[in-house]
Amino acid sequence: MLVLVAPGQGAQTPGFLTPWLDLPGAADRVAAWSDAIGLDLVHYGTKADADAIRDTAVAQPLLVAAGLLSASALGDISGVGAVAGHSVGEITAAVFAGVLADEAALRFVRTRGLGMAEAAAVTETGMSALLGGDPEVSVAHLEKLGLTPANVNGAGQIVAAGTAEQLAALDADKPEGVRRVVPLKVAGAFHTEHMAPAVAELGKAAQDLAVSDPSLTYVSNADGKTVAAGSEVVSRLVSQVSNPVRWDLCMETFQTLGATAMIEVCPGGTLVGLAKRALPGVKTLALKTPDDLDAARALLAEHASA
Repeated sequence: MLVLVAPGQGAQTPGFLTPWLDLPGAADRVAAWSDAIGLDLVHYGTKADADAIRDTAVAQPLLVAAGLLSASALGDISGVGAVAGHSVGEITAAVFAGVLADEAALRFVRTRGLGMAEAAAVTETGMSALLGGDPEVSVAHLEKLGLTPANVNGAGQIVAAGTAEQLAALDADKPEGVRRVVPLKVAGAFHTEHMAPAVAELGKAAQDLAVSDPSLTYVSNADGKTVAAGSEVVSRLVSQVSNPVRWDLCMETFQTLGATAMIEVCPGGTLVGLAKRALPGVKTLALKTPDDLDAARALLAEHASA
């Protein structure tokens, strides 16, 4: 059984979309998406520098567009056993599952990115990754400092989020067993209470969405559970903005479902890296450029559900 997954914010790198736009019809498709959401995705995916694409309002639509473009190049995904995405990648996965149409998803993620960027500007906040340590010990320590374990990613990886002062306190007082605390280059404390204003804005946008029930098994970041109703998928997409990402539980569900392979759409790599440590024996492939398509199609054919 193959799982198709989509990465979250931070996976983007300058120029990563360039080779994908050489595929037949790809440049026109991305240009049309750009017009629909009022953001030049072609420019940001090909010519913009790292600082420009770090902007939350840019990065999120860019990542969803890249995921959709690379998945469509993969071909028929009806044999995929389950889909999921990390944070903003959940919107990409919702399209894979047939819950949302391409353009509707991009309009939705544009609203999400703008709302989260605005919320992040209110207070100086950020995120830091903890390297090493016991997850239970680390989570308790973070809560003591007033920080949120915003991403519990499995394979021993936890990302803390909160105010600049709280993160400084964490750097000075690391949890027992943690080797290093690494500040992340993000604009705010995503998946925490600091994002509450964005939740309200996204909830309004969700009311206008045309929603279908998933045609593929959809695994949610909220608790790693599968979701069968399209309306609940969208409700979770809204609330997840201010709640922790439980990718660890998603991977546990992949294992329970009997996953034997995983493909991570463009710009892949992060989730495959976690899977290699947490899901031994599961074949993995990161769809970085069109050069990876043949291998991805072969993996999909080998592990497709009947």
